Amino acid sequence: MTKKIAILGAGGWGTALATVLAYNSLDVKIWSHSEIEVENFEKFRENRRFLKGVKLPETLSFSVDLEDVLKGRDFIVLANPSQFQRSVLERAKKFIDPSSILVNVAKGIENNTLLRMSEVIREVLPECDKIATLSGPSHAEEVARKIPTVVVVASQNSSILPEIQRIFMNRYFRVYTNDDIVGVELGGSLKNIIALAAGICDGLGFGDNTKGALLTRGLAEITRLGMKLGARKETFSGISGMGDLITTCMSRHSRNRYVGEQIGKGRKLKEIIDEMVMVVEGVKTTRSAYDLGKQVDVELPITVEVFNVLFEDKNPLTAVEDLMLRDPKPEFYWL
Repeated sequence: MTKKIAILGAGGWGTALATVLAYNSLDVKIWSHSEIEVENFEKFRENRRFLKGVKLPETLSFSVDLEDVLKGRDFIVLANPSQFQRSVLERAKKFIDPSSILVNVAKGIENNTLLRMSEVIREVLPECDKIATLSGPSHAEEVARKIPTVVVVASQNSSILPEIQRIFMNRYFRVYTNDDIVGVELGGSLKNIIALAAGICDGLGFGDNTKGALLTRGLAEITRLGMKLGARKETFSGISGMGDLITTCMSRHSRNRYVGEQIGKGRKLKEIIDEMVMVVEGVKTTRSAYDLGKQVDVELPITVEVFNVLFEDKNPLTAVEDLMLRDPKPEFYWL
């Protein structure tokens, strides 16, 4: 029997994953909040806003009706930006079958509650126990064009992982499994902060020495916080840790790196965000991680300086100098 998939969120990533699942001959419906967007999908068979030039499979269907999209679905892929995840779930919950498998693909930490996405899902849908997160170095622009990509799917409920792995995998999209959902979610979320810092370094005209140091110390910072929150250290050397960190900090596709670069060149955050179409997850995640570090008493020097640059109008050069002149430390210190 053909598996039936609902995708909530018609941005670049939700659409790219829809093409993967459609390629695998699955029945896929995409929900969008915009009637105009749905009309354009159906008329042009293309997501012209986020994936211009990528033709969408004829088998994909689209709707603004949550009940229509969710009814009878075996899998529900949650592709909304992290700060909108809760509000969409609140609207959708009366149509979600508790036996469905929920696959979060958003990368972020909710402001104020400081919850990871799987925690948000559990809070809104307490009767659902089949919750997973799929993450890794996976720019939508490349996935939609069938460029080989590797990701990881994680869940506390290990029984659902092989089935998720099976529906997504194909010749250009490979999926590994991991039972450390805390580490996978934090790696995918926190790397966006380091990508903002990497962009700032690019904007300031720094070189490879600086970028290499930033990625290494950024990974150490992510690992410290992750371990404090119950993640396994080795997860951060994997696909959703080091893999996603390197990709996001180096890629021309990275929105977070781009925003940082513009800030490094002297532009203001609001001006940059106002001209962008896509959500830049790292900006709000920086605030969440800053608060989370203080809450659990973990030192996050790069995150703190990115926070100060984004929200306290600190001069980026001063922030770099303050990082370089911190008290001497051993290379490895964890908690």
